[in-house]
Amino acid sequence: MNLMRRNAFSRGCSAAFAALAIAAIAVPAHADTVTVINPGFEMTTAGTGQLGFNTEVTGWTTAPVSFNIVYTPGTADTTGATSQFGTNIQLWGPGNGSANGLGPSPNGGNYVAMDGGFNPGTISQTLNGLIVGDSVTVSFDYAGAQQSTRTGPTTEQLVVGLGGQTQSTPILMNASEGFTGWQTDSFTFTATSTSEVLSFLAVGTPAGVPPFTLLDGISVTQTPEPQSLVLFATGLIGVSGLVRRRFQKS
Repeated sequence: MNLMRRNAFSRGCSAAFAALAIAAIAVPAHADTVTVINPGFEMTTAGTGQLGFNTEVTGWTTAPVSFNIVYTPGTADTTGATSQFGTNIQLWGPGNGSANGLGPSPNGGNYVAMDGGFNPGTISQTLNGLIVGDSVTVSFDYAGAQQSTRTGPTTEQLVVGLGGQTQSTPILMNASEGFTGWQTDSFTFTATSTSEVLSFLAVGTPAGVPPFTLLDGISVTQTPEPQSLVLFATGLIGVSGLVRRRFQKS
């Protein structure tokens, strides 16, 4: 009778551990939010302006010679921004004669316009608190636009980087004096360090007809790497087998 009870108990333990292992694999991993400072570019030193020249965006860095401009609501196609060369930089939109639908981003408020054809340069910040091996998903809103006073079709694209890894958005095809409308995209990277540099770089054509890529609404999450769940489940099954063998020997 004791032997029967021991066998029944060990079988019960095995079944319980197996059920826990299956649950560990089947339940989706929980995504944790990673802190991004000023993800919507709302905090600036001087409102609309060229980053690194006459305004700064809290939390983000950029090369001073890059044509990366932050626009406050309604300024991109009206008052524009003064560049380091003393020129006024506007984007085509209803405010300056192009009924192309240029308007607020889904996030609302400020956004950054990055020239992908003239002195392109990244905007970046360091993300902290990452877990090596975890999946890191970067989500954002972006769009294609064109500098006013210039005409001709353009293309716009973003290259997104995390540490030494990069991924590129689809190329947006933009009509002369056009606006592509806002798009939402996301890329998943693997954390290789507890701190990684997140960067965005505009790529556009042609250089003489300034293509601008707009960016806003950045968010970052991380989830455990799937292999860790498999290892956890394997460990549970191993413990189950050990318990069963000990009971069989006793």
